[in-house]
Amino acid sequence: MASDASLNKGAWSVDEDTTLAQYVALHGPKRWKSVAIKSGLNRCGKSCRLRWLNYLRPDIKRGNFSDAEEDLILRLHRLLGNKWSLIAKRIPGRTDNEIKNYWNAHLRKKAMLMDKLPAISTAAMKQNNIWNETDETGGDDESLDVSASGLDWVKSFLELDEDE
Repeated sequence: MASDASLNKGAWSVDEDTTLAQYVALHGPKRWKSVAIKSGLNRCGKSCRLRWLNYLRPDIKRGNFSDAEEDLILRLHRLLGNKWSLIAKRIPGRTDNEIKNYWNAHLRKKAMLMDKLPAISTAAMKQNNIWNETDETGGDDESLDVSASGLDWVKSFLELDEDE
């Protein structure tokens, strides 16, 4: 076994990615310590496992999160908290690390706003032009439209029938 000082650290090369992907295709994603040794990568087993799970698996979905995925993440986070691996199991093709990073970069502020407002879905927020899209691009810190037209839905939501 190689000592820790002789192991490769840092960024993975394209050749290392190819070697790992070919080895896993032949032998399967198991016993990561032996994968690291037998494939000749000169990496530790944990590094190989994380590289495979977060970057090289063929079923990983890349690109922007859909509105349905955002809504599901918000609901699951409300239910499960910061248990990213449990949330990732319910969203096919997304890794726990990717979901955690998306939460911290985009959804945390949206979730805090939703907790302060009456129960309404994110789709309804966008339909009623309550959610300001400039927030996700790094624009205003103000993400709630407080103009009179933006709060019409609140008035209709809170109005009680006069008959009662």
